[in-house]
Amino acid sequence: MSQYNKPYTADDGVVVFIDDQPQMTFGVSSIDRALLVNNVTLLAKAAKEYGVPVIITAVETESFSGYLWPQLLDVFPGQPVIERTSMNSWDVVEDCCGATSPAAQEVALSRMVQAGATRLTTIPALLEWQRDWARHEHYNNLMGLLKQQAGAYGVGVEYACTMVHHAPQSAVKPQIVPKKVAH
Repeated sequence: MSQYNKPYTADDGVVVFIDDQPQMTFGVSSIDRALLVNNVTLLAKAAKEYGVPVIITAVETESFSGYLWPQLLDVFPGQPVIERTSMNSWDVVEDCCGATSPAAQEVALSRMVQAGATRLTTIPALLEWQRDWARHEHYNNLMGLLKQQAGAYGVGVEYACTMVHHAPQSAVKPQIVPKKVAH
């Protein structure tokens, strides 16, 4: 089986969060920046849930790039951050990284594939870590993460849980629909 088709599991990988810092974010135009922050946070929370090893890097924090996003730091409080000075680093999950343009993003991703990397996006990564719905160890936490941060997919999960499976709403203060009075 080619490396590209090899199943992606929580046991045989590592997630490297590279330079998720304000100055690096300002230059991103290949993905909506709010979506980028949301995807990175979702991936971080899922990596923590599944016990996937995580490495966090930063570049020129106090001289140019600023401190890592608090959304990422709060998922891994106290985790050491590798402070880099070099320009070259590898992207990890495709929709958790950005570039100065869509063309720059595509060229970087193509080079990674040529070097043997497998392209993947956030939600498929999380679902591949889960692999089988019969595995209940992470199920409830994964559903909570998806409802919170998986955009339209998360809205669909909330709908299926509440309307199909009659689970309680996720909102802190659930919506109450007034009973209709028969005339």
